[in-house]
Amino acid sequence: MAILVNEKSKVIVQGITGREGMIRTVLMKDYGTQVVAGVTPGKGGGEVHGVPVYDTVEEAWEKTGAIDVSVIFVPAGLVKNAALEAIDAGVKLLVIVPDRVPIYDVLEISRFAQEKEARFVGPNTLGLVSPGKAVLGMIGGRAERAREWFAAGDIGVSSRSGGMTSAISYYLTEAGFGQSTIVHVGGDVVVGLSHPEVMELFEKDEETQMVVMFGEIGTSQEERVADLIERGKFTKPLIAFIGGKAAKSGTRFSHAGAIVEGSRGSYESKVERLTKVGVHLADSVSDIPKIVKKLKSSKGG
Repeated sequence: MAILVNEKSKVIVQGITGREGMIRTVLMKDYGTQVVAGVTPGKGGGEVHGVPVYDTVEEAWEKTGAIDVSVIFVPAGLVKNAALEAIDAGVKLLVIVPDRVPIYDVLEISRFAQEKEARFVGPNTLGLVSPGKAVLGMIGGRAERAREWFAAGDIGVSSRSGGMTSAISYYLTEAGFGQSTIVHVGGDVVVGLSHPEVMELFEKDEETQMVVMFGEIGTSQEERVADLIERGKFTKPLIAFIGGKAAKSGTRFSHAGAIVEGSRGSYESKVERLTKVGVHLADSVSDIPKIVKKLKSSKGG
C-alpha cells in the first residue's frame, strides 16, 4: 500500500517551467510517477518533457481529471499563492520543496489545508518516495540512483534531514531491508506533516511493519511521537536516531527547525521520552540496520 503516494497517484508540478521544476519532472517521470500536468501562469499551451503546461491548477484539473498531488517548485515568496490555489482547486496533498518560505505563509497554508481537509509535506523538503511506485520532489536526484538506493519493502522512514533521509534508506537497502515509504518531513520550524502525523499514517498502513525515524534537536516532534506511543496510537516497532547530541542551549543545528531553547527540544529530553515508551535508540546511523535485523529475527520475519 505505502502512504501518501503510489503508482496510481496523479501528480502536477507547479513551477514546471523553472530550472528545478524541469529537472525534477524528469526524475519523477523517469521513476514512473504519473506526472499528468504542469502549471506556470502565462506559460499555458506549452509542454515540458512531454508534460502539458497550463496557466492554472483549475485548468489542469479540467483537462486531465482529478489531481491527487501537487509538487511545488516556485520561489519562496510565491509558495503561499501556489499552495492556496492548489488546495482551493481540490488537490489533497502538496509537496512544498522550497526553503525560506515565510513562517506566516506556512501558517496560512496550514489553516486553509485544514479547512479543506488537505495535507502538505514541507516546506524545505526533498520530498518522498514509495520505492518502486513513485517519487515526489527531488529525493534521490536521478531516477537510476533512486532505484539503486531505495528498495521496496516493509520499513517506513521519516526524517527531519534530507541527507539523513537518503542515507538511512540507503543503509537499509544495502543491508537487504526495503522501505514502504520514505518521507522527508522538512527542516523548518513549522511543517505540514511532522513526525507524529507520519507515524499515524504508517500505523494504518498494512505494508509497513516497523518504522525508522531520524530526529534532531529543536521542536517537540519526537516528544509528540512518544506521546502517541504512550496513548496507544502508534504500536509498531520504532527505531530512532537523534542528531545534535553535542549541541548546547541556543545552538542552531543544521536546520531552521533545529535549535534548542532551554530544556525544550533538547537531545536529552527527546532521548529520555523515547526511551521511556520503548523506542529502540540507535547510537549511530550504521547501527540502524543491525537493530532492524535483531527485531526481525526476534519476530521470525
